[in-house]
Amino acid sequence: MNWKRVLYRLVISAITIIIGVASGLWVLLYFAQDQLIFFLQPAPDAPPHAADLAISEVRIATPDGLSLRGWLARPAAAAEERLPLAIYFGGNAEEVSYMAASAARLPGWSLLAVNYRGYGGNAGSPSERALFADALALYDWAANRSDVAPTRIAAIGRSLGSGVAVYLAAERPLARLVLVTPDDSLLAVAQRHYPYLPVSFLLKHPFDSIGRAPRISTPMLVLAAQRDSIVPPEHARALFTQWRGPKTWREFAGAGHNDLDADPAYWKAIATFFTDATQR
Repeated sequence: MNWKRVLYRLVISAITIIIGVASGLWVLLYFAQDQLIFFLQPAPDAPPHAADLAISEVRIATPDGLSLRGWLARPAAAAEERLPLAIYFGGNAEEVSYMAASAARLPGWSLLAVNYRGYGGNAGSPSERALFADALALYDWAANRSDVAPTRIAAIGRSLGSGVAVYLAAERPLARLVLVTPDDSLLAVAQRHYPYLPVSFLLKHPFDSIGRAPRISTPMLVLAAQRDSIVPPEHARALFTQWRGPKTWREFAGAGHNDLDADPAYWKAIATFFTDATQR
């Protein structure tokens, strides 16, 4: 028996099996990534409500024929007055109806919170391309309303929603942009967590905010969490460094990715930032 030939064949077989298993894993990850990125949430149990706010359900048409359910919250005393508006884009596991009540924390502003497609009972499936197109539809719908000041539309993007908000800032004029625990790109964050995978080859939804940053002049406020283990603050710092427009950095000591808004200074920072926009 030629042992060298047998050993050679065993080595080749082992390499083939390893490559096959790795390739199969990569294929599985490629087709499963939507479920790994987008954690769809059910419809809310009840509509949002808050004292001193007029909260109305809205339906906004998308370019591909869907109808997205959301909520427009306005100060009850403002009647039909044209007010500045903040559009909220949530995280990847967030049903956003609760945010409508947060309009009370933004004096003189209205707030629009619309669930992504696939979230909160909405039809459709989320993707980077779809969420980007829907963000433009939300903005255009708001800018044409008689109760919205079209030159005073801002955006708040949290976590995954920061990528949507940055895209909107690149495509539409925003008065202000608030990014909460943002990343520079989903590609960079995924590569950080999965260093042994060919993420750049597999990822369908890169959310490349840092690639857009150098051409955006919108004033930006970044709210970063010091102990963020999901999107470590250096990713937010990388985006902040590349931002073209005026920018403000606020890092919350001891805060994590999901509890940043528990700090009383969180909404105060946003309200102050928006007040500056209103007075300009």
